[in-house]
Amino acid sequence: MPHDVDRPNGPAHPLISKPRGKWAQYTNYICIVLCMLVLYLKEESLYQAAQCFTFHFMALQIGALLKGVCYFSEEIHHVRSRYCGSYWRALNACLNVERHVPLMLICGCAYLTLLSQNGLQLCLSLMLVCLCQLLNTAFRLHRPSTVEISEICEKYNRNVAYGLAWSYYVGYLKIVLPRLKDSIEEFNRTNNNLLKWKETWKLHILIPLSCEIYDDLQKADSNIHFWRDLPELRLDQAGTKGRVYKQNVYEVIDEDRKLNYCIVEYATPLKTLFTMSHDESAAFSREDRVEQAKLFYRTLEEILQNSKECAGSYRLIVYEESGASEGHFLSKEILRHIRQQHCEEYAMCNGNHHNPQPTDVFSTEPNLLISDSELPRPLRSDAF
Repeated sequence: MPHDVDRPNGPAHPLISKPRGKWAQYTNYICIVLCMLVLYLKEESLYQAAQCFTFHFMALQIGALLKGVCYFSEEIHHVRSRYCGSYWRALNACLNVERHVPLMLICGCAYLTLLSQNGLQLCLSLMLVCLCQLLNTAFRLHRPSTVEISEICEKYNRNVAYGLAWSYYVGYLKIVLPRLKDSIEEFNRTNNNLLKWKETWKLHILIPLSCEIYDDLQKADSNIHFWRDLPELRLDQAGTKGRVYKQNVYEVIDEDRKLNYCIVEYATPLKTLFTMSHDESAAFSREDRVEQAKLFYRTLEEILQNSKECAGSYRLIVYEESGASEGHFLSKEILRHIRQQHCEEYAMCNGNHHNPQPTDVFSTEPNLLISDSELPRPLRSDAF
């Protein structure tokens, strides 16, 4: 379950797309009802309507069967490498046999039952249907739209961003974030408690939607300066002895030239998206890069919100390239998040603070009144 009490990134960024809903499915149902209503109002013959419906539905199944056969003719050459030598798995990958074949047989039987044509006309109709479907396949008129491809990739987690977000989490964030506060405490002991505000004891992760990453943050904004390293974390990982993980403390200068210190770095997987968009062999356009960057942010946010060990130790800072034209845009964006964290902490403290309610006299534990004198004293409080 997501940690609703710890949403370190505030409201969703307006440029980040939400998961697709079911509006397309609802619209499909509405269109079905409208078509049935039109058929009812036209008062057509039920027999003729059933015959036409059965024929067209059978034509769709024949088209799916022919397309599957065409794909299967290619996949039989890859049965060993792709399907572990199973021809049945290859056939199911090209055509959902358990669904399309029974439907086609049922439609064929129903059409023969309702048939008013002779056998020659039936053969001609089927041949024309097959020809139309084969032409449709040959000219790739059946290809899914961009929206359909995007929906399938998002639904079944087949996007590049999905793999990059999980790799970033498992290979880096899951390792360093649970140990971040200990590193900050050790850093403060040797640096005069420089990072004194605990609400900002987080790794501030920069996510530019342009995916343009600078190796030196000062080149991105002259108001951001490297200060020092946090203590190194050394772990044995994937056959590498003593692999080093470390983060940097930066000083960020605000409008009043006051110094603010925080731990900040770019989300390094975005550099992969940027490189792919400039490599022709990747076939990855600028539009694809921006879309995958948004999905990367959304996926990473979902992963971290469901991670108990990383709770309260990160801050995702997403911004778009168009704002970079403003002077010192990045430093202002970081400072805005830092101030927002202070406000969130202040609001949380005020929300938890409440006036003590009067309690019943019998609800408290009794106190023993012990006198310093050895002489007996009266029980009345007003006695001398």
